[in-house]
Formats: sequence, C-alpha cells, structure tokens
Amino acid sequence: MDAVQTLPSAGTPTSPSFDEKDEKGSKELDYVDTVPVDDVGEVFEDIRAIDMDAAGHEKPIVTASDWSTRLISLHDDPTLPVWTFRLWFLALGLSAFGAVLGEIFAFRPQAVYVSQLFLQVASFALGKILAEIIPGPGHRRYKMSNNAFWRFMNPGPFNMQENVGILIMAAASTHGALAINIFAADDLFYHFKPNPAIAIFTLLSSQLVGYGLAGMMRTFLVYPTYVVFPNLVPTIQMFDVLFRGQDSILQRKRVKFFWVLFIGICELCTNSERFSLTNPKSFGKYIAPTLTGISVFCLARQDSAWVTRIFGGAAGNEGLGLFSICLDWNYDDLGSGGSAYGALFQPLASQLSLFTGVLICIVSFIGAYATNGYLLSFLNIFRLISGYISTVWHAQNFPFISQLLFFENGTIYDQDLILNDDFTLNTQKLETVGLPWFSASYTIAKIGASLSFGATITHMLLFNGKQVWNAVKTGRKCDDPHYLKMKVYDEVPLSWYAGVFVASLAMGMATNYTGHSQLPWWGFFIAVGFAAFFLPIISTLYSILCYVPGTEDIARMLAAGLFPGKPIANMYFTLWAYNSTEQGRSMTRDLKMGQYTKLPPRVTFTMQCVGSIVGALINYVLMRIIVSSHRTILLSVQGTNTWSGAGIQSFNSDAIAWGALSKQLYSPSSTYGMVPLSIIIGLFVPLPFYILHRYYPNAHFDGVITPMICTQIGYLSGGINSSVFMTFLLCIFSQYYLRNYRPGFYRKYNFLISAALDGGTEVMTFVYSFAVGGAGGKTTVFPTWALNPVGNPDYCKRLT
Repeated sequence: MDAVQTLPSAGTPTSPSFDEKDEKGSKELDYVDTVPVDDVGEVFEDIRAIDMDAAGHEKPIVTASDWSTRLISLHDDPTLPVWTFRLWFLALGLSAFGAVLGEIFAFRPQAVYVSQLFLQVASFALGKILAEIIPGPGHRRYKMSNNAFWRFMNPGPFNMQENVGILIMAAASTHGALAINIFAADDLFYHFKPNPAIAIFTLLSSQLVGYGLAGMMRTFLVYPTYVVFPNLVPTIQMFDVLFRGQDSILQRKRVKFFWVLFIGICELCTNSERFSLTNPKSFGKYIAPTLTGISVFCLARQDSAWVTRIFGGAAGNEGLGLFSICLDWNYDDLGSGGSAYGALFQPLASQLSLFTGVLICIVSFIGAYATNGYLLSFLNIFRLISGYISTVWHAQNFPFISQLLFFENGTIYDQDLILNDDFTLNTQKLETVGLPWFSASYTIAKIGASLSFGATITHMLLFNGKQVWNAVKTGRKCDDPHYLKMKVYDEVPLSWYAGVFVASLAMGMATNYTGHSQLPWWGFFIAVGFAAFFLPIISTLYSILCYVPGTEDIARMLAAGLFPGKPIANMYFTLWAYNSTEQGRSMTRDLKMGQYTKLPPRVTFTMQCVGSIVGALINYVLMRIIVSSHRTILLSVQGTNTWSGAGIQSFNSDAIAWGALSKQLYSPSSTYGMVPLSIIIGLFVPLPFYILHRYYPNAHFDGVITPMICTQIGYLSGGINSSVFMTFLLCIFSQYYLRNYRPGFYRKYNFLISAALDGGTEVMTFVYSFAVGGAGGKTTVFPTWALNPVGNPDYCKRLT
C-alpha cells in the first residue's frame, strides 16, 4: 500500500522534522507507514483527519511527512497532454524574458533573483489566453479535427503540467552562470574580450555539467521524503490554487485572497498618490527610495560617520542597517525572490541560526573597524605564537564595506602593475608595488565562509549523515508517496544524464584549451570531482534547512595550491568546481518540483536542459551590453541604486588574492592567514552542540545550524543591508506564532502570502527596470524631494 513516511528530525519542533523520537525521547524510529495515500485528502479541504490531533485540534506542521502530505497535494491525472505548442511557445518566451531580467539583477547593488512565483503566474495567465485564442479539438468554440497537429496546437484547457514545464524551463534560464563573471572581469579588469564562440560554449558546458551530476544522484537527492525543499511550498500551493479544487468554497477563498494581495502590492508599487502629489503616474519605489530603509538614527544624526556605518543600509555598501525598517519586499529576505531564503517559509531553526550569525557579524565589523583591525588580528594563532603582531588590518584606511583591493594608503589597487602580459604574477613587480589589502569587513566575511565550510562537513556527518546513507543504500526502494505516484510515467534513463555529463566534459575540455584558461586537463577533472563530492552535502542541507553552504572560496583555495600565481586559472577552476555544484543543486530542486506536481520526468529533463542553453546565450549578450554601457559605475566602490559592479569586483579580487598572491596573503604567518586556518577551526564548531544534543535530546541543540551561523558572520559585507531587522520580525510572526498557534491559517494562507507578494513585486520591478531604471539603456532620474534625497536614501552621511 502507498504510504507516507515518518522521518528522523534535525531541528527544533518548528523546523521540518528529520529525527522523530519515541515518547521517552531516546529511541530513533525507523521509516514506518503512517497514512495511506488515498486517505490523505486534498490540501484545499478545510478539515482532514491527517491534520487533527487526538483532541480534535489542528496539529502544527512538524515532520517531513507533514510537509509532504499536509501541504502538498498527492493528486495526479496522467492523461493530461504536456507536449503542446503552448508549452514550447511560452517556455521559450519566458526563458528569454527571465534570462534578461536575471542578468540585469546580477548587476544590481543587492543580490536579487527572478522569482519563480512571478514566472508561474505569468505563464498561467498567458497559457489561459492561448487556450482561448488558438483553435483546436479541445476549444470550446473553435473546434478542429482531432489530428496530431491540432492536438499539438490546442488539446483543451491549459493544464497544470504544461504550467510546471514552462516554469521549470524559465527558471533554469534565470540561474546565473558564473562564467559570465569571468567574461565581465576579463573586460573590466584584464582589458580583453574572449572569443564569442568560445565564451558561449564555455557557458553551455559549465551550466550542464552540474545537471548531469545531479541527475545521476537523484535517487537520494530528490526521491526520499526527507528531501523537503521548504522554499518550494509556496510555488506548489500556487499550482493547487490555480488548477485544483475550483468548486471548493475554501479554494475559492484562497484564490480570491491571492489575487487581492497580488494586485494590491502592484497597486502599492505604482500608485504614487501615497508618496507624491505631482506625478501620479510614477512608481512608488522609483520616487521614494527612502522606503528601502527608514532609519530614525540616521534622521537624528545625519552628519555622523559611525551612525552611517551601524544604522545606515539603504544604499549599496553603506552600513549594517541595524534597526532599519525596510518596506521594499524586493530587498527583504522575507521575499524569496527565487532564492533559498524567505521569512515566510524558511524553517525557524534555520532563521534563528541566521540571525545569530548576523548579530556576530555586526559586533565583528564594528570591533574590527573601531580597533583598526588590531583586535581581530590576534585571531591569527600563528602570528600570536610567533609574537609577530605588529601588522594589523589597517581597517580605517579603507571603506567600512567594500569588495575591492586597496593599496595600504586606501587608494584602489592597480592589479596591472603586478601581472605579466599573460596575466600571471610578476614577483619583481610585486616587490616594487607591494601587496594589496582588503577592507576589514571583507576579511571577516572570508573567515566566516571558511568556518562555514568546515562546519558544514561536520554538521552534515553528525546530524544528517545516517539519513543520507540510508537513502543511498535503499536506492530506488523509496516509499515516498509522491515518488510512488510518479511510477506511471517513463523514467529518464541514467544514460541520459550520463550522456549530458560526458558531452559537457568534452565541450569543457575543448574550450579550456582554445580559450587559454591556463587550466590543465588534470586541474579540470579535479574541479569536476570537487563538485561531485560536495553536491550531495550541499543539496541535502539546502533541501532540509533551506541553507546553501558556499564552496566558492574553498575552490579558490584549492586552485591556489594547484596553480600558484595564475589568477585566470583560479577563476576557471572555480567555475567548474563551484558553478557545477550550484547548477546541480538547482536541478535537484526542480526535479523535486516535478515530483511534487507529477510532471513526467522526461519533460522535466528536457525543460531544464533547453532552459539552461537559452539562458546562457542571452546572459552573454546582455552582459556585454551592460559592461559596455556602465563601465565607470561598475568599477566604482558604491555604484548607484540601479547599477553596481560589486559582484564582479569581489570575484576578481578573490581571483587576484588567491590566484596570484595566495602565498603572500594567506600563508600561516601572513596578514590574512586566519582565512584558510578557519576551515580547520570550523570542523570543530558543531561538536559542542552535538554532544549537548546527545546528553539533552529534548533541549533542541540539534536546531543550532552552525554552518549557517558561521556563514552569516560575513552576511553584511556587501549590498543593501536595511532589510535584516524587518525580516527577523516577520520570521518570528510567521514561523513561530502562526505555525504553532494558528496552524490552520498557516497551512491555508501563509505560503500564498509569500507567493502573492513575490509575484506582484516582481512584476513592478521589471516594469521599473525597463521604464526608468536603465535596463533598456537609459536611466531617468526622478527629481529630488523628501523621500528621494541627494546622497544616501536614508539620510545617512555619505562616506564614499
């Protein structure tokens, strides 16, 4: 009989459960059958037995099976047509649209992602329109003969499987390709443009290698119930609202609730009467950037540099944004924006760990800058033992937050002065010019990333290792109810994914040599092996905790040891090691979406591959246009509220620091020797919490996500930081109060709120970007007034 699993819990009672205990709290339960699939009922039903406890009250969402069956429908109709004209036309069109928008967002001052919820709503509306205007055998008025052609054109009403296929292709095209950073850095910092054909084939191969890896590991990264992916729930519930249970009273209420909120947020973004009496046609965000971060401290002390550093955050690289009130959903972590984070769906344990790390980040940044970096330089154990501590970080010589390299006097470092014509290090020139320096905040962020990497390995082995190992051993003997429902469809053979992997490797090897990447063949295979090793760890933590541990800096460290003095080789090694991991992680998420929505696996495979190809091509073209049009802004420290080169600057700074100068900057006795040493320290960070959990299993020490705490130590090291405090408040309200004390409202409406606000905000962000924000090539500046001041939007003192 089909059954739902009860799984082990790695978190507090308010996180997805991965380690269920018996009533004595000491014995782990094996996978057991709990609820027959056919008895679960639909998620849009008001009252179901599965939702109620023995006293007749609705239970909180706790275990992985709760997420799988109480929040996500098990219904499927295998007879629905999928391969239709509507699918291909809308999938290709929205893939192009998403790729354009995603590349524009990559050059924004804050990391913003194209929301899948926005693409989902757009594809639904357009699909409904095409179903009405294209003749076919299923059309209610313009019926045609029931042959293959007209069935392809319009077989009937636009259905959910078509919508899911369109969304997966469009979402795949928006996943940023790291190779774009290499080509942008080549243009901005190394003064050459790679051959377009080589660049495009490098993009294609680097995007698809990870897909092949993920597909070959899907038996334990996608199929099991414990692989929850909490950030998928808003999307899946949106499909239920749009396509299922239309005759249900509760479902009609949910549909109305969504559209009222969706349209309301669009109206709020566009109706300037709330903010301006002179221009009622303009955009709220455009005319009132102060709403990005309202700081009473900055309003009270507009001439204080320290107030800016601590409380400012509405502009890129401005400050830490402490206690700022952000009314822009686009910048809040509460809005998913297509990423893993979001206050309305990320588990409470993860978010509390996140905010603990942010608090440490604030204290560390302030302490390092106030003491000129002297205090934190003592963290370098080797320097402390040797007694050589005279060289500190000189934090006050540099901007409080910056991603650039600097001379010791605070001027921007000219990397051309230390490189040969082939972009390798010239040690004689280096002796004359001197070493570069980082801002203190950037250094702390690197230390946090290294700590997180070590902590991720230990945390995964201690808290989730048994779970993953059991899933690997059982292989295809998975009894997840959604997986069992998928058995009516033809599976994608393992050879298809292996073929994509091998073809991508061959293409990557060819472009490595023709593109003069300075990466030898053996280095290329080490990079891919790195991705294959870390993909299961990263994807599992992502699917359980909504946490994405970074491996980018670790890849750079490994490349620094393999290819010293070669920043270009370092960039390409990072591309194959890190980007392949990220692509594989995103693919496992989309494969899980296909499993939750019962999309045929071969449709999912095709949509993902084609979407990645379309996205890579458009990303490259648009990157060339943006770099050419905004070169000066992209090379500046703070940029503007519309354009920023912070991401490319950071990528290049790391390539120079690790690729050319790793020995000089990161050896144990050097100024930044603490950065690689932190990996070893990070291995021990989870141990105290694991030991406490073993002795006090009911105290929820397993809910302390140490890798996330470590990562967040550098969370505020770039971009717009005014959203953190507001996100914390909404997290407590949604993930603690609603989830535990209003479980009915949480189940029915919480994720719809996230979907509606994401979708509505994304619509207006796109309109704003092309109408006046410069995405179309011309930026229209709104006149200065109270909510659009000169300088920083929150009235803090301008420091750069």
